[in-house]
Amino acid sequence: MFCNMYENDVTNWSPQGRIHQVEYAMELSNKVQAQAELAAHQKKMFLVDNSIAISVAAFTADAKCYRCLNSRFVFDRPLPVPCLVYLIGSKTQIPMQPYDVGLLIVDYDTGPHIFQICPFANYFDCRVMSTGAHSQTACIYLERYMSKFLECNLNELGKHGLDTLPAEQDLTTKNVFNGIVSKDLEFLPYDDDDVSPLMEDLEERLQRKTQPTQPADEPTEKADEPMEH
Repeated sequence: MFCNMYENDVTNWSPQGRIHQVEYAMELSNKVQAQAELAAHQKKMFLVDNSIAISVAAFTADAKCYRCLNSRFVFDRPLPVPCLVYLIGSKTQIPMQPYDVGLLIVDYDTGPHIFQICPFANYFDCRVMSTGAHSQTACIYLERYMSKFLECNLNELGKHGLDTLPAEQDLTTKNVFNGIVSKDLEFLPYDDDDVSPLMEDLEERLQRKTQPTQPADEPTEKADEPMEH
């Protein structure tokens, strides 16, 4: 059975109980290239408030910061990031077709927060998260070293971030962007020359991993001793 008659919007369920528009949007955000590669063509990480950064996978939506600006104008305080995530999640449930974009929102207010907003309007508060191509591999790496992140400085955290990027990609300072959100500091971007030291360190570590190990010198065989009769 063709699914064309069931893929027009998110209100039509197929006989198998599937919503094809949601599946298409999720597949797009999972198979799109990582932010590092997309940054060569269009910036995929940007600032919406002093301490709130958003990373985008798939099609870049019309991201506006009017919600944050309105909160500062009316209440003279920044918009709490859970409220921002709730507003975005509620907005994405209105259209008949889902937005073909996945978002990661990073903020520090009472503590560090990473929110993932899926194309089907669900959102999750995470401790570590990755989005885009090879995101599952990146999540495994982040979960493995998550307990060590509290003891790392900003430079070491940046190195961990670069380690999650696919090694087969041609990573340069032109297509890699690194951003840090921390307590009492505004969004701190690392791009071009700022990310060069991290890239050089990453190249050195990759070279050490790819170098073959030298085999140990094999001991010379001991000459056969004559047998006594």
